[in-house]
Amino acid sequence: MTQGVAERPVAEKASSTKPKTQYVYSFGGGKADGHGKMKDVLGGKGAGLAEMTLAGLPVPPGFTIQTEACREYMRGALNPEIDAQMYAALGRLEKLQGQKLGSGKNPLLVSVRSGAKFSMPGMMDTILNLGLNDEAVEALAKLSNNPRFAYDSYRRLIQMFGDVVLDVPKKKFEHIFDSIKHREKVKFDYDLTSKALLDIIAEYKKLVKKETGKDFPQGPLDQLVQARDAVFRSWENNRAKTYRRINNIDDSTGTAVNVQAMVFGNLGENSGTGVGFTRNPGTGEHKFFGEYLMNAQGEDVVSGVRTPLPISELERAMPHVYEDLKSITQKMEKHYRDMQDFEFTIQDGKLYMLQTRNGKRTGLAAVRVAIDMVSEGLITQEEAIHRVEPNQLYDFLVPRLVEKGEKIEVLATGLPASPGAAVGQIVFTAEDAVKFHQSGAYKTIILVRGETTPEDIAGMEVAAGILTSRGGMTSHAAVVTRGMGKCCVAGAGDCQVDSEKKELRVKGHVYRQGDWISLDGTTGRVIAGQLKTLDAQPDDPDLVKFMSWADPLRRLKIRANADIPRDAKTARQFGAEGIGLCRTEHMFFAEDRIGHMRTMILSTTEKDRRDALKKLLPMQRADFVGLFKSMESLPVTIRLLDPPLHEFLPQREELLVEIQHLEDTKPRSPKLKELRPLLKRVQELHEANPMLGLRGCRLGIAFPEITEMQARAIFEAAVNVKNKGGDPHLEIMVPLIGSIEEMRNQAAIVKRVAADVFKEKGSTVDYMVGTMIELPRAALTADQIAEEAEFFSFGTNDLTQTTYGISRDDINNFLPAYLKLGIFKQDPFATLDQAGVGQLVKMATAKGRATRPNLKVGICGEHGGDPESVKFCHRIGLNYVSCSPFRLLTARLAAAQAALEEKQTGPNLGGTR
Repeated sequence: MTQGVAERPVAEKASSTKPKTQYVYSFGGGKADGHGKMKDVLGGKGAGLAEMTLAGLPVPPGFTIQTEACREYMRGALNPEIDAQMYAALGRLEKLQGQKLGSGKNPLLVSVRSGAKFSMPGMMDTILNLGLNDEAVEALAKLSNNPRFAYDSYRRLIQMFGDVVLDVPKKKFEHIFDSIKHREKVKFDYDLTSKALLDIIAEYKKLVKKETGKDFPQGPLDQLVQARDAVFRSWENNRAKTYRRINNIDDSTGTAVNVQAMVFGNLGENSGTGVGFTRNPGTGEHKFFGEYLMNAQGEDVVSGVRTPLPISELERAMPHVYEDLKSITQKMEKHYRDMQDFEFTIQDGKLYMLQTRNGKRTGLAAVRVAIDMVSEGLITQEEAIHRVEPNQLYDFLVPRLVEKGEKIEVLATGLPASPGAAVGQIVFTAEDAVKFHQSGAYKTIILVRGETTPEDIAGMEVAAGILTSRGGMTSHAAVVTRGMGKCCVAGAGDCQVDSEKKELRVKGHVYRQGDWISLDGTTGRVIAGQLKTLDAQPDDPDLVKFMSWADPLRRLKIRANADIPRDAKTARQFGAEGIGLCRTEHMFFAEDRIGHMRTMILSTTEKDRRDALKKLLPMQRADFVGLFKSMESLPVTIRLLDPPLHEFLPQREELLVEIQHLEDTKPRSPKLKELRPLLKRVQELHEANPMLGLRGCRLGIAFPEITEMQARAIFEAAVNVKNKGGDPHLEIMVPLIGSIEEMRNQAAIVKRVAADVFKEKGSTVDYMVGTMIELPRAALTADQIAEEAEFFSFGTNDLTQTTYGISRDDINNFLPAYLKLGIFKQDPFATLDQAGVGQLVKMATAKGRATRPNLKVGICGEHGGDPESVKFCHRIGLNYVSCSPFRLLTARLAAAQAALEEKQTGPNLGGTR
């Protein structure tokens, strides 16, 4: 394709009178086709550029190709009108600038960037300096009187274009670049001479020819079309898909493409580039925050290749630019009424704004910014509730290192990029992080990198913490980990990371894969060894104030899953309004009880079983007393024994090995007399599919004495607590019900025991008997079951298993493939399947309430702490959700947001979104 604009294709005249879709929106010269509220169409970046242009800010002109073009491209049918509108917009840009793309004495160069509706930092692709070729680079060198700048810009284009568009591995370019730096004996990129840069360009072009079989494209229009399409393709790259899955972003939205006239931060020492935030994204402090580099282009700051300077240094170096930047960004924050993340370039002392968007921030910062903006009059309290993602509140619960009494060796201090603490075994690649996580070889993982790249996203997801030797507070590692709520120490310059040798060298130590280190993401310290961590206390004044705004808004009650008094006390600290699931089986695994439990299981007569259960009764009663005291007058839902009995016995394979070893070495050992009957009973209890075998209510029906013992322990404990001034409220839950007959059988035993205890003790307590809906048949016959059950609690973990026919213990064998192929958008055991399992929950709730209008309904699976699942439960009218104590803050905020959304949009009777 030729270089001249005049030779670009001319669109054929449309044969239809149907209005054309506007695919391309121009901005520049104080005018813009779009505006800031068009994020669905223009993406966040394109909408921001249009809005800034309309506000009269110094924005380089350009145009945005809207998201529908991406969707068409992904469908394989790009409308020819897109090219026609793109060439027309380019013509307007050339006229506005008085330049021609990649030609003439003053060639126009452009950047080509992605920009989706939702911020996805670093997940898609960017190309800078597009339009340069062998002729244009010489024109740029002559025009700028700075050959080094021109050649540096060209080598950057070839590398980015080669990597992003032509799929030439980035490492091969870096190898050439590092080799010539070594040859020239220079440490920094900007110390390379013009001649050295020309050598790099020549080697880069040879690499492109070798890898692709074609020369690097010289036609500017050819470059533009290929770059645009590559950005569209980047929507489907693995890192972007992983990021969307983690952040629940719809795969169908697509990305816009922003084409913008280049301004150059690498023109010399009077030029530079940077990124910043109007407030501190780590703490929320109302303080101008950011980083910059002189004589650099944008990717140098965010990639971590060079460690940038704090933006406060710009005030000393270029005070007029600093003041302009601060003034502009403060105006942008007031305009958007949210903390802004911005990019800027300084070219020959003149400031240009390249982007603004609502800034990513930690949970600590999100709460503080929301509170401060309410006090500043920028937003209302209700708006503040939506400014914090429910999962971000986990930041208030991040662990801290236990240092008291420990000998601390600080290996290095980097930047506190994301708060909290992480202790784990180090790995050096994302692939190894995923491998060791999936195999279980490493319990917790610290991913150690020179700097992270978007390709590391899968490894970052499974790591407990991230350590980088290069990069700043706005590097890829910092931005992404803050969004994930993970601990990160960035820019620890004393750390030498060799990912090929899998070594970390620091302070004379050599750490290899699998060695332990500790990170403090709040202070930026890297500490030798395996320290202990201390749980956070959720009594932060900002958090308390924020939740005092959120809690009154919600209708859903939030309970906790807690089995022992310690967990119940923690749950109360985190705001639990009751216990939604107490798993009584967990009480039997204690060392002083497991023997009695096994005696009961091994018993062959009812009398022997009852004798063993009598020994367990006082232990279980004491547990319940502790729970009732901890929860005071709040409801406590106790699930009767649920798992198969074999789970309380040794593994069959282990017994066989031990018996064989004793028979071979000590055939007269008295232990054989103990092990052989145990093995016999284990074999008798062995089931091909124990999760669908003798468990749940079936245990209580086959061995009613088990239900009787548990019911007696519960009621005796409750009466004891009441007689000492307590006010316990019991909900006794029968698990794995599939029919009204099963429910009736177990409810009768519970009620009979209750009557006996009340008569014996001369006192009564409030209680209800209900069931856990875990089987599709229970959902389908919920109207019948509600004749006997006084409440429903959906065990959504098992209901998901039995609806999908998928074992939650085995799903990881194929889940990665399902997620990659888009068969599953999310792990169905992490986020409730609203279209399938959710409809069973909705239907069963309606059927149950048709029989019993005041039926109390909740869920108690892990879905109870997932924000989207909580909102679904609100929409279908459940009374409560129950989750682990450390998900309570998340559930409370999600329930408040659900109530606000309903207030703003009206009820969603279908439940799903």
